[in-house]
Amino acid sequence: MAENKLPQYKKLYESLRKHIVSGVYEEGSLLPSENELCAVHNMTRPTVRHALEALVQDGFIQKKQGKGSIVRKPPQDIGILSISGTSSAIGKDFLQTQILQKPEIMSWPEPFHFEISEVERDFGCIYMERLRIVNGQPVFYDINHIPNINLPRFTSRTFENKSLFEILRTQYQIEVKGGQQKLKALKADPKIGKLLNIKKGDPVLYIERKLFTNRENFNIYSTIYFNSEKHAIFGNF
Repeated sequence: MAENKLPQYKKLYESLRKHIVSGVYEEGSLLPSENELCAVHNMTRPTVRHALEALVQDGFIQKKQGKGSIVRKPPQDIGILSISGTSSAIGKDFLQTQILQKPEIMSWPEPFHFEISEVERDFGCIYMERLRIVNGQPVFYDINHIPNINLPRFTSRTFENKSLFEILRTQYQIEVKGGQQKLKALKADPKIGKLLNIKKGDPVLYIERKLFTNRENFNIYSTIYFNSEKHAIFGNF
């Protein structure tokens, strides 16, 4: 869905979130009052409050009686377990995304590490591989399987240095609501060692992840190899 068709509260949410992540609104500072936001964006008070509540839920602000909306510091660890997404967690200025395999429509692999619904299976999936780089260091390699259900022009989009969650949220109205993951430690094989710039046999964290969304029979599946030598992971589910 085009951005100009977003609900009004989401337009305000995206605008404020962008300014918080980029540092326009610093940690501890106050957002404009509800009255100011209503006037500047020509929105009703319920619409503004809806946007602010969404920011509270995603951890970008906290509300204090008598003070207003106080900006929280965007998390600086790697948000691969966060429903807000990695770009939101560490900021786009510090994160690069290389697309190793452009989105491609295919059948689901057999066997698959999570149970998928009959609807998901019938429509096939969109397969994509990415390498995420933080401050010049490759930190994790992820393999994504996304149901090929009502995602027009998805495979023709540019994902280089873009947030997958943001594209799904703003263009297709798909929001991640939670998820489950399986984690274990592995030794890097030659391919993973080369991608993450570590030695063969060095430890990596292996994660299989299933994210639930607001759309029925639409889950996002990822396999992630994470180099935790210099970075931590966090997540709220």
